[in-house]
Amino acid sequence: MRFAVISDVHGNAMALDAVLADIAGQGVDATLCLGDHVSGPLDPAGAAERLMGLDGPVIRGNHDRWLAQGRRDDRDLDPTDQFARRQLSATQHAWLAALPATSVFENEIFLCHGTPASDNVAWLDDWYYDRKTTLPSEQAVTAPAEGIDYPVMLCGHTHIARSVRLRDGRMVVNPGAVGLQLVHGSPDARYAVIERRDGKWRTSLRVVEYDHHAAAQQAVDNGFLPWKQALATGWADASGLF
Repeated sequence: MRFAVISDVHGNAMALDAVLADIAGQGVDATLCLGDHVSGPLDPAGAAERLMGLDGPVIRGNHDRWLAQGRRDDRDLDPTDQFARRQLSATQHAWLAALPATSVFENEIFLCHGTPASDNVAWLDDWYYDRKTTLPSEQAVTAPAEGIDYPVMLCGHTHIARSVRLRDGRMVVNPGAVGLQLVHGSPDARYAVIERRDGKWRTSLRVVEYDHHAAAQQAVDNGFLPWKQALATGWADASGLF
């Protein structure tokens, strides 16, 4: 069993195309997607079109939930989400609204966006402080996995690629972001390949080059200059983007 795992496309169809092309050469059985699909000032409808054709489970992220509801938890949608919402067709809106918060695949792989209990809480990395991100304590990482009786647990949300193996052997994997690199120091797209071999699950965290300068220019052309640095360099944090 061999699967690709993608997350946090954020409307970046150029990055998604590059990742899907790389996945095509990996011999995977399906591609799993962990949410935050369209919220970005690039090509939300194009990204949705591609993701709707995937052959594996797709769940929602916090931005997908907000877009479907028409507002964030505590306020109206910000300009980036408003832009994405305007670009989607009625069919794409319906698809987004119908996505589940979590899923289980092949009775072995648990999918969530943030943590099993929340799509807006970070699991494997603390949020960014002064452009730095750190692995939380062992207790903080282990606690959300309590009661999740699957050998592989997948999450996204932080845009930071990381694979952690708990002491009981269960694995927690964040594939990183396809469409928006934050505090990575690289603009290249990220995803993961997970594989069960000899009865044990293994992770490969992959980095894919794409025309990030064209993506940055697309955001600028759509009126979102603050996205330029993040897309073009991968050094920025999330401040001012959403």
